[in-house]
Amino acid sequence: MTFIETPSPNFDERKVPPDIVLLHYTGMRTGQEALERLRDPAAKVSSHYLVEEDGRVFRLVPEERRAWHAGLSFWKGETDVNGRSIGVEIVNPGHEFGYRPFPKAQVEAVIALISDIRSRWMIEDARILGHSDVAPDRKQDPGELFPWKDLAAAGHGLWVEPDAAPGLPLREGEEGAGVFALQAGLTRLGYDSAPSGKYDAATATIVRAFQRHWRPEKVDGVADGMTRARLIALLRAAAGA
Repeated sequence: MTFIETPSPNFDERKVPPDIVLLHYTGMRTGQEALERLRDPAAKVSSHYLVEEDGRVFRLVPEERRAWHAGLSFWKGETDVNGRSIGVEIVNPGHEFGYRPFPKAQVEAVIALISDIRSRWMIEDARILGHSDVAPDRKQDPGELFPWKDLAAAGHGLWVEPDAAPGLPLREGEEGAGVFALQAGLTRLGYDSAPSGKYDAATATIVRAFQRHWRPEKVDGVADGMTRARLIALLRAAAGA
């Protein structure tokens, strides 16, 4: 791939090889504004790459170094997600400044970049994630408009299309075995959702994050039959990957 070299000083040393690709949107008005912030020593944030809407790819931090993009985060018991991930910022104004679909050229560049990254590191499909997956209480990116399905069709990440599932929806305020099973499944997938059997606000937040990635047509924090069916199918896909 061809990269535009734009080094950022915001990184430190890794302790383990990366095994996660973490996708973000920039959430700023322009790509240039985002690029300047990711290179500002005072901001203390960075990513390994930034992908512009026209498909240009900027390289900011070497993959062998630990960029500062995930913040307070969690996946499968790991709290230093920065330490084991490669961060990709995708230019998009985000929910705050006019969230919009990701252009074809940009998506194609993201796919090519992930393919290039995976040629160097052992990164499973189940560990190609969004920022909202690892920090659901803080982040929404890259959000429900990001084409995760297209990414998976290109060979990167997990996507499932289970049959419609009957059953009453589970929602905030409910308790019982069904809620416990939902939380256990989310925890097994990777989320910080220790089973309690109580559908609290934290559970609803995690369900919304799950929906943004794997059920983008319905992001409401309510675990209806299809949301639960997709969770079960994903767990099976992850186990077989």
